[in-house]
Amino acid sequence: MIEILQTIMNEIEDVMEKVKEEEILSIIDEIDQSKRIFVAGEGRSGFSARGFAMRLMHLGYMVYFVGETITPAIQEGDVFIGVSGSGKSESVVGDAKKAVEKGGIVLAVTSKADSPLAKVAKKVLMIPGTVKGDTGESRKSVQLLSSLFDQCLHITLDAVCLQISYRDNIRNDVATKAHW
Repeated sequence: MIEILQTIMNEIEDVMEKVKEEEILSIIDEIDQSKRIFVAGEGRSGFSARGFAMRLMHLGYMVYFVGETITPAIQEGDVFIGVSGSGKSESVVGDAKKAVEKGGIVLAVTSKADSPLAKVAKKVLMIPGTVKGDTGESRKSVQLLSSLFDQCLHITLDAVCLQISYRDNIRNDVATKAHW
């Protein structure tokens, strides 16, 4: 069992070394408290996206998860963050296109730079972890489906939030007060 855990940790470390700091900082530059933020994702990536949206709320941002019944319409200048390992998730890509049509700022978090999601985005944060459609030489994980992408996604989005907390001078006790 220890060997499996070490294999997973090695895979995560390999991917995290390839995530570019300048891409993280570029995404952070678009996250501004004067703008509403809309986050979208499906499946396990969607769970991480929801956790990211929640943490942004703890940091004082007006944030919505797309598809919830209380999510308002996106407007010009709002930020849309689409999360999809493959960059092909139909609802996420469709929502990103809708955000562009409404004048929103689209940010993509994906493992595929040439994906439909990345192509409609103003900025892309690449997390080059293996996803379920990867086969042969492109499959660089022993883990099932998109596990490696999802693990690295969670870590990267937590790093985004931590950097925002530093930038905005939001301490843990302040964020804790926003927690239910």
